[in-house]
Amino acid sequence: MNTNFLSTLRDNGMKARAIRGTALSVVGFGGGQVIRLISNLILTRILFPEAFGLMALVQIVVTGLEMFSDMGIHPAIIQSKNGEDRDFLNTAWTMQIIRGLFLWLIACLIATPAAQFYGQDALIQMIPVLAFTTVISSFRSTNYSLASRRLTLGRVTAVELIAQVAGTIILILVALWLQSVWALVIGSLIGVTIHTMLTHLILDGGRNKLAWSKPAAWEIFHFGKFIVISTIAGYLVNQGDRLILGKYVSLEELAIFTIAFLFGSLPLTLAIQLNSRVLIPLFKQRPPAESENNFRKIRRARMLLLLGFLAISTALSLLGEDLIEVLYDPRYYRAGPMLVLLSLSVIPALLLDGYKGVLLANGNSRDFTIIIVISAVVKTVLLVVMIQKFGIVGAIIAPFLSELVTYPLLVHYIRPYRGWHPGLDVLLLSIGVAIMALALWLSPAANELLVTALRGV
Repeated sequence: MNTNFLSTLRDNGMKARAIRGTALSVVGFGGGQVIRLISNLILTRILFPEAFGLMALVQIVVTGLEMFSDMGIHPAIIQSKNGEDRDFLNTAWTMQIIRGLFLWLIACLIATPAAQFYGQDALIQMIPVLAFTTVISSFRSTNYSLASRRLTLGRVTAVELIAQVAGTIILILVALWLQSVWALVIGSLIGVTIHTMLTHLILDGGRNKLAWSKPAAWEIFHFGKFIVISTIAGYLVNQGDRLILGKYVSLEELAIFTIAFLFGSLPLTLAIQLNSRVLIPLFKQRPPAESENNFRKIRRARMLLLLGFLAISTALSLLGEDLIEVLYDPRYYRAGPMLVLLSLSVIPALLLDGYKGVLLANGNSRDFTIIIVISAVVKTVLLVVMIQKFGIVGAIIAPFLSELVTYPLLVHYIRPYRGWHPGLDVLLLSIGVAIMALALWLSPAANELLVTALRGV
């Protein structure tokens, strides 16, 4: 290996930290997904399919609550000039805890209406219990955010993997004991508890304590006032398909879609994580508008990341059906063609998600919010219309179309920061179209699922 490259990796410069951060994030993500897959494979053989559909509904509601009240504390710590100040960090931690308690109370209040909406009485008890994870996770150390700010992600990766391994083992044991959907709820509570404890025990930095600084609270609130709106919209963007599907399909169909989504969303989940942990800090430290050198470096970093995401999406689209048939029993085989289509539908989102970091890195949460809100409205309207007309296939196609429709708006807002790379977008989108054509040609089942739904048969 090149000696200069090795010496670069060993230093503490921004480039070295970005490379190490990317590598650690990929390792952590890959390890986490392997653990999640093993857990899923074991649990699908212990529990019935409807249990996963029911759990998906509970998670949709609880995740919605978390998104609806996101104050942007994590990105506020990353981008603030006071992000290393202890008063600022302790105030952020206090606000985080208040938010967690408030969320749990709201979950208790909406459990019954949610159960009536979906026609599932079990949600009345399950939602308040699972929602208690918001209280537990609110005690997470702010050292977690500091590590992202500094691009020192080694211990963060260790925390996430250790917590996931321990939580998965406990979850499987509880599932063997209870043989019910409640095992998934209890396992989630235990996993979040372990993760929160480890952020205090393993991550570098000072200990948090309850404190309140009016200037710090105002800064966080001022930054987060638009984030609250954007995360509500972001919830609709990222969870809207299952939120709406749960109303129109059976629990078994929702469970099969969730299995396909587990794999099909992998490239986008990795993209969102790396964009948050690597690209946003890079945009902050190396603003492309400041120099041509910064612009080229950001473009190159983005290109390398996107090629990696496309490679994963390609593999999933070509091997999706075989993957499902090898890993799961016949009850879940219908997830195979769905996985092929899902892995293709995320390609526009893969290419465009990183652009949003330009605005957050520059502290422009207002324009970021405008983009997310409009994207959410477009996607939600498309989901409602297309799910009613095309069923599950409509839920797969709608996100693809919404990304293309809102692309010009995104470009409009990032151009002042020199964050747009039109040539790179055209090149990568062309590659994406070629991948789609190849995958549909090689997968008659996915092609048939798509054509049959569009014909309304």
